[in-house]
Amino acid sequence: MKVDGELVKLLTPDERAELAELLSRYEPPVWEPDEDNGPQCMAYESTADVIGFGGAAGGGKTDLAVGLALTRHKRVQFFRREGTEIGAIVDRVAEVLGNRDGLGGKPPVWRNPTKTCEIVEFCSCPNLGDEAKYQGRPKDLLVIDEASNFLEQQVRFLMGWVRSTEVGQRLLTLLTFNPPTNAEGRWVIEFFAPWLDKKHPNPAKPGELRWFAMVDGKEREVGPDPFEHNGQIIKPRSRTFIPSRVTDNKYLARTDYMAQLESLPEPLRSQMRYGDFHAGTEDDPYQVIPTAWVEAAMARWKRPDQLPPMDSMGIDVAMGGKDNTVIARRHKAWFDELIVRTGVESRDGPTIAGWCASAVRDRAPMHFDVFGVGAEPYAHTMSMGLQVIGVSFGETTTEGIAAAGRMGFFNVRSMAWWRMREFLDPNANTGAALPPDKRLLADLCAPRWKPSGAKIKVESREEIVDRIGRSPDFGTAAILALMDTRKWDEDHRTALPRYHDEFGFGG
Repeated sequence: MKVDGELVKLLTPDERAELAELLSRYEPPVWEPDEDNGPQCMAYESTADVIGFGGAAGGGKTDLAVGLALTRHKRVQFFRREGTEIGAIVDRVAEVLGNRDGLGGKPPVWRNPTKTCEIVEFCSCPNLGDEAKYQGRPKDLLVIDEASNFLEQQVRFLMGWVRSTEVGQRLLTLLTFNPPTNAEGRWVIEFFAPWLDKKHPNPAKPGELRWFAMVDGKEREVGPDPFEHNGQIIKPRSRTFIPSRVTDNKYLARTDYMAQLESLPEPLRSQMRYGDFHAGTEDDPYQVIPTAWVEAAMARWKRPDQLPPMDSMGIDVAMGGKDNTVIARRHKAWFDELIVRTGVESRDGPTIAGWCASAVRDRAPMHFDVFGVGAEPYAHTMSMGLQVIGVSFGETTTEGIAAAGRMGFFNVRSMAWWRMREFLDPNANTGAALPPDKRLLADLCAPRWKPSGAKIKVESREEIVDRIGRSPDFGTAAILALMDTRKWDEDHRTALPRYHDEFGFGG
């Protein structure tokens, strides 16, 4: 607490004695936000249910999280993706407190670090599914440190247990992060789209509150007031993002840390020094389809005045569960907007077959992934007299070689994904145009490959799900639609010539 000496001189002797008595009983707070760090103060005082904070290295993210834990909350969980990374946060808590009294256990738990805080747990979720270990363990502050290193599914699961029985206790989820350095971390941009997505139709200012709610399994931006949907009252949750840079942190700004950030190569320099969420992310060297290729195809997309005939459809089926049924439609090199139905809507084979029959045009062949739940809709669609092709991705294939070399393909899945890579390759000049759908972008950039002898082997669906936490439904529908099958003629007796162009895209 600061006392103005000039004002003290104006006090009477009795008033000075009373002030001295008050000061003798005053206990300074364990932690206060840096008054010179505007973003940190803004975040500390924000009333949002979910706060995104950071954007650049050195902006005071860890101190904000520690300060909130020790001064505003009772039950706290800190998360880092890897357990080996949690030590720095523990050390910072000890530095703020000046002791390690109450700290113990593996993973670490700090009991009663301050008069107001009862417990701080330090946790990790290195693998998808690890978050389930924390089910049912309430906390009034959840801190996800370096959130862009986590899977979105993990974060949303953990957010479900932010609750308290204490009347009036503040509930908060704090996500701290820098711009993602790979495609898998880009979910944070969509999560905080009003603040981070340049193309958002209604951008938000730093610290501005926006409200979101889950409606029929999809998150929507809504107003602040509760509303009724299907007989249930839905209460929106507020969210904000506050950017912070090293220049906001007076302690680091005085060191050579800024010079270290300046010396980083691009795009890492722009990401870490300036918090640029639009600087290029670095693809995994074994990512099947480069992110820039997909983005270029989406930038090229516009609806033509007159569509050419439909050449192919791809259907990735979900029946129940959290996945989607996705229908992709291709007209030469132009893909129409995806038709998406939730797993709950996709209740049976006849229903999905009806959607396919409604979507098809020009006798376009329909390609189904027939493994698992795809078999029943495939059979029902075939029974309607439509041209349906069952694709078994796990089967071996001797068809074709990769255009860039002499390698073959491990299975049909590998070939199908690689054909999409060749189709989107800018050097192929196919004119590929994909609908600008963030879900499709994420899915097409998800698979990785590795050499298997003299063959290219792309990850299985199960391996992708284990790594990114979701099934690549949108991407799978697109690669199925890229397959090129001879059309039946009207009498189903002979086949029409297969569509070819000089670049030879298609299966």
